[in-house]
Amino acid sequence: MANWREVTESAPEFAARVRDSFEAHKHKTIATLRRDGAPRVSGIEAYIIGDELWFGSMPGALKARDLRRDPRFALHGPPVLLNADDPAASPGDTKLSGYAVEVTDRDQLTPMLTARGFGPDAFRDSHFFTADVREVALTRTEGSVMVIDLWRPGRELHRFTRS
Repeated sequence: MANWREVTESAPEFAARVRDSFEAHKHKTIATLRRDGAPRVSGIEAYIIGDELWFGSMPGALKARDLRRDPRFALHGPPVLLNADDPAASPGDTKLSGYAVEVTDRDQLTPMLTARGFGPDAFRDSHFFTADVREVALTRTEGSVMVIDLWRPGRELHRFTRS
């Protein structure tokens, strides 16, 4: 399982750029798989806290039910162009994919909740997940060139360019 720490340790500069991009806006978009295999796209908040990428949902939400049945997900954040006048000044566009790992142990949840400013009993009925990260892509522009950096566990960071 690759958590956020593995991304940070294997590609620290890339991880810092991804984090800047990821945290530039509160809202993200997650894709999960419905029972019939069709994609479901939902809004979500996700946070990098310590060694983990965390996200959650309200009790009984369809995205939580999707993830409990099939843990595969893709996360896009933030889903907005942050600087339309100067795209090169934007921190970039982050996409992550992997497997959601549900965390129900309150002792494991408490540090995450505390880091977000909540008490250990907050959101008792909500669903919380960490990410087993399988792929992280950061897309940005440098002049007139689109640059895509791609990270996968156990591999070197790979860069693609498009003119």
